Amino acid sequence: MTTESPATSTGQQKPTAESPWPVRTVARKIADWIHRLGAVWVEGQVTQISARQGTRTAFVTLRDPSADISMTVTCPTRLLSDLEQPLSDGAHIVVHARPNFYVGRGTISLRASEIRPVGVGELLARIERLRKLLAAEGLFAPERKRPLPFLPRGVGLITGRASAAEHDVLANAHARWPAVQFTVINTAVQGASAVPQIMKALRKLDADPDVDVIVLARGGGSVEDLLPFSDETLCRAVAAAGTPVVSAIGHEPDSPLLDHVADLRCSTPTDASKRIVPDVAVETARIDELRDRARRALRGWVDRERALLNQLCSRPVLADPKRPLERDSEQVWLHVERARRAALTVLNAEQAMVSEARAKLTTLGPSATLDRGYAVVQFRRDDGSLGVLRSVSDAPAGTGLRIRVGDGAIHATVDDD
Repeated sequence: MTTESPATSTGQQKPTAESPWPVRTVARKIADWIHRLGAVWVEGQVTQISARQGTRTAFVTLRDPSADISMTVTCPTRLLSDLEQPLSDGAHIVVHARPNFYVGRGTISLRASEIRPVGVGELLARIERLRKLLAAEGLFAPERKRPLPFLPRGVGLITGRASAAEHDVLANAHARWPAVQFTVINTAVQGASAVPQIMKALRKLDADPDVDVIVLARGGGSVEDLLPFSDETLCRAVAAAGTPVVSAIGHEPDSPLLDHVADLRCSTPTDASKRIVPDVAVETARIDELRDRARRALRGWVDRERALLNQLCSRPVLADPKRPLERDSEQVWLHVERARRAALTVLNAEQAMVSEARAKLTTLGPSATLDRGYAVVQFRRDDGSLGVLRSVSDAPAGTGLRIRVGDGAIHATVDDD
C-alpha cells in the first residue's frame, strides 16, 4: 500500500512563501489524514468525566498511567449509563474509538463507540507481569535495600490529607520519640492524580538534606484503590531515590509492588512509626542497663587490680624493698675490700722483689767494689772519648788518665818511669 502526500492527492501544489495555504486548507488536510486512521482500541485510566444531565455527549479524559500523556474521549451519554458499574476517576478502561480532528478548534479527540472496564483479574495479571519484570531487573534484590538510620534528623511523610494513616504515623512516632521532626506532604493516594502528586512529593523530599527517611503511608483499600502504588513509574522513582524509602501501604494482606521496591516494607502505618524512630523509654532503660553493667564491670576490675596489688605488696621484695639493695650493697663492699686486699698483697710482693733486686744490684754493682778500695782507670782516646784502661800498652807516657774511686774521680798523667 502506497501513500500520497496531501498536495498530490488533492492536485494542489505544495505551498511556498509566495503562495501559502490558508489555515482552513491545512486543517482540512490534517483532518483527512487523521480520519483515514480508522477505529482503534485504546487503553487508559480515567482522570475526568463530564456528563451533564440532558446532554447527548459525554467527555472523558483518558490518561496513560505510565506517561504524562492524555487524550479527550467523546461518547454518547447512553454509553456511560449502560455500563454495569458507574465509571469513576481512576478506573481503567478499554475503548473502541475513532480519531477525530475538529477543524474549527484544531483539536484531536477520540470518538468512542464502545467502552469496556478492565476487570480486577486483568489488573492483577498485569501487576504480576510487572512484578516479574521489576524482579528480573533486580529492583527487589535485598542487597540494594539501604538500612534506615537509627535516629533520623528528619522524616518525610507522603500521605493523604487528614487521613488515619497520617494520624497513626505522627501520633505513634511522637509518642516513641517526641523530638522527631516530620515534613508532611499531603497528596492524592488513589485515582488518576495520585501517581504524579506522589512522585512530585518524592522528588521534593529526596532533595531535602534534612530528610533522612521518606515514608509513603496509606490505609487499606481495594485493588483499584491501591493501584497507584503498583505503578511502574512510581516504583522506578522509589528505586532511584537517594533517601531510604519506607512503604506503609494498606494492611497486612495488601502487597502492592511498592512494598517490594522500598527499602523497608511495613505492614501498617502504625508499624512504620515503630520502625523509623526508636522508643525513648526503651532506649533510656537500655542506657540505664548499660550504665549499670559498666559500673559493675568497673568495680570488678578495680577489685581485681586491688587484690593483685595487695598480693604483690605481700611479697618480700615489695614488703621491704630496701633490703635487697642493702644486701647487694654489702656484697659490693665485700668485693671491693677483697679487691683492695688482693691489690695490696700484689703491691707488697712486688715491692719486696724490687728491694731484693736493689740490694743485689747494690752488692754486685761497681759502686760497692769502688767502696772496697778498687778504682776504675780510664784513658782518653785520640777521638777524645774515654776508654777503660786494661793494658799498660794503652797508656804510653804523657797519656792523660781519669781515675774513678768510691767518692769521686782524680786525673793523672803517665810518666816515663
